[in-house]
Order: sequence, then structure tokens, then C-alpha cells
Amino acid sequence: MVRQGASVRDDDVEESASPDRLSLPHNADHSSAPRRWNRRIESLIGFEARGLERVSPEERQAPSGTNVLQMLLLWFSANLTVNNLAIGLLGPLVFKLGFSDSAWCAVVGVLCGSASTAYMSTWGAVSGNRTMVVLRYFFGYYPAKICTLLNIVLMVGWATIDSITGGQVLSAVSGGSMSIAVGVVIVTVIECAIAVFGMKIFQTYERFAWLPQVIMLFILVGSAGPNFNTSLTSSVTGSALAANRFTFLTTCFYVPNSWAAAGSDYYVYYPENTPRWMIFLLTLGGLSLSFCFMDLLGVGLGSGVTVLSAWSDAYTTSSGALIATGYAPLRDFGRFCAAIIALGVISNCTPSIYSGAIDCQIMGRYGQMIPRWIWVLVLVGIQLVCALVGRNHLFTIFQNFLALMGYWLLPMICIVLEEESLFKRRVTPDWEA
Repeated sequence: MVRQGASVRDDDVEESASPDRLSLPHNADHSSAPRRWNRRIESLIGFEARGLERVSPEERQAPSGTNVLQMLLLWFSANLTVNNLAIGLLGPLVFKLGFSDSAWCAVVGVLCGSASTAYMSTWGAVSGNRTMVVLRYFFGYYPAKICTLLNIVLMVGWATIDSITGGQVLSAVSGGSMSIAVGVVIVTVIECAIAVFGMKIFQTYERFAWLPQVIMLFILVGSAGPNFNTSLTSSVTGSALAANRFTFLTTCFYVPNSWAAAGSDYYVYYPENTPRWMIFLLTLGGLSLSFCFMDLLGVGLGSGVTVLSAWSDAYTTSSGALIATGYAPLRDFGRFCAAIIALGVISNCTPSIYSGAIDCQIMGRYGQMIPRWIWVLVLVGIQLVCALVGRNHLFTIFQNFLALMGYWLLPMICIVLEEESLFKRRVTPDWEA
């Protein structure tokens, strides 16, 4: 891709992966309090001390069936969450599309967006590098920082939306006795604890978190499904209908596509000879199954809002209140189900903050001097402030970040694909550079 040292600065990339990796000025006291505290924290059982450093082939996991299955479960679990359900609501309620129009646009958009993320994910095992480090080989050292900065904003933005959605559902379940702000804090604290420890705890959590979500979501289908207006037709025609179909389709495309800038981050511990086609297909499967299910469920709830006044009133309050109303026929058990659904957003916001923290290190040597877990705390603090301020304007935030994704992620993916397939087909990259 590039000659060694052509666009990757060796003095900005620290290769050590030991727990004692906190960078300090050369004249610093190596037994200083910050270094000792960092060493203690990173020596905790299950704690990931590694930041942006490349994972060498000797440090990779041994291949196993569990590792292979984890590729699918990771993405399935991380995206089977109610914040993604809100995407499907946009079809009937914002773009005025019918049930069939919304469903077809959602499925096609999800498949295309998932494919782009699946392609970018294949670079993790082959390189041992995080996604934004891989970009240095295609963009150059400094241009890659632009994408890195945009991705930090994007990851914090999605985590903010996750915590707002979870807070809304918890508030609705409590009947208003718990404010949205308190719900946001609960979600954020749990997410922070998992993200601070890193990949091992995160992978273990994602391996099992999908099961209660699947159960609760199917209960929601049984409770709310009879009120879905499957005969709903689009209320716009002609060129307006074509425009709304295309806009909703690309909206459903952009959401799974937003993981493309972090896809490789979760595969750096896999053996470098892991088949790229396997990573692609399993990532595609996990993303497509989860997003299609959530988008179609959102379309169904949105269609019900158009005919049921109780659902319309709940939607006016928040999308979280609408989800809680869908469980209303089940009474106390329904409130329990809604609470479990609300906490499920932790699966989605944890990888966002994890990748965002590593990207902060990738920004340069000064960012790398700060350990990954401290960056997690910084980003979680920013997320919490943004969520508390913007908790009553979820859809506005949602649409603004969807637009941001569309403008820079697609060019990024196209450049990487063109560089690999057209311009650097016979060049073997030096991933240690």
C-alpha cells in the first residue's frame, strides 16, 4: 500500500503493548504517582492495556469455533437495540411512506450499508491494526487524522443517542417517577464500566447480551403487532414519493454503514490468516439480521402511530414512550420487558466509546501519552453532558448525525476499495510501519 515510512510516522507509533505503556517525557520520574496508578489499573484481571498499538501475529488468539461465532454475535448483539428501532419510525412518520414501501427501502438499505462495513472489517485480522491506523496506508498520515477526528465525533454522537433512548424508555416505564436524565445516567455508568475494561469484557458481554433482547423484542412483536397497520399506503405520490423512498433507503443505509470507520477495531486479535471472506460474511450476517429486524419493527410501530391515538400521544412524548406503550397490554410484565429493552442500548454505545477512545490516541503522540481507559472516561463525560442537554431533541440530533455520516464515510470506503483493487494490487504493506 505504501513503502515503509512513506506516510506512517514511526516516531508517532509506540509499538509496546505492555501494561507499562503510559508515555511520559524523557526527563520524567518513571516511578511517579500517575505511572504507578496506571500500572495498577491496567494490571486488573480482564483489563485491556493495549491502545492503538498493532497486535503482532504472535499475540493473536488461537483459531476456534467460538471465535468465529463471535464475529456474528458481536454485531448482532451490538445492534439489536431500541435506538436502531427509531430508524424504522422515520419511514411512516417522517417520510410518509406506506408499510410496504418502508419495509423494502429498509431491507435494501440495510444490506448495502452492512456490506460496506463488512468490507472495512476485513482489514483488522490481516493487519493487526485499528481501522484509523489502516487508513494511514491509503490516505497518508495527516489526512487520516481528519477521518479519525470525524469518527470520534460520530462515535460519541451515537453513544449520546443510545443513552437518550435508554433514558426515555426507563422514564416511560417508571410512569414519570424517574426522569429521563436519571435514566441517561444509569445507562452511561454501566456503559463506562464495560468500555474501561476493554475488549475481553466487552466481547464476553456481547456474547450473551443478545439473548434477553431477542426474547423481549419478540414479546413486543406479540404485544404490539396486532396494532401494526400493514395496509398503510404512502401519502405522497410522483416525484415526492421517489424522493422520499430514496431518502429513507439511504438513511437505513447510513446507520449500519456508520460502523465502517471502526469495523477493524474488533478483529485485531484474530489470526492474520483468518479468511477475509469469512469475516465479511459473518459481519454482514450479524449486521443485516439485527438492523433488518429493528428497522422492520420500527416501521410496524410507526404504522400503528398513524391509526392509534394512544400511540400517537406516546410518540409525541418520545420514541421511548412509544416503545413502552407497545408493551402496555402486558401491564407490570410489560414494564419489566421495557426496562430490559432500555438497558440493551449498553451493547450499542459501549463499542462506540471503546473505538472513540482508541481514535483519540491515533490523533498523535500527545493523544497516545494518555492511556485508553482515561480517554474512555473523557468521552463518556462528554457523552453524558450532550445527552442531558439534548434529551428532549432526539430526532433532531439523530438526523444531523445521519447527514454527517453520509458525507465522509462513503468517500472513505470508496478510496480504500479503489486503492486496494486498482492502484496497489501488487504492493504488500508493512503493517508494522
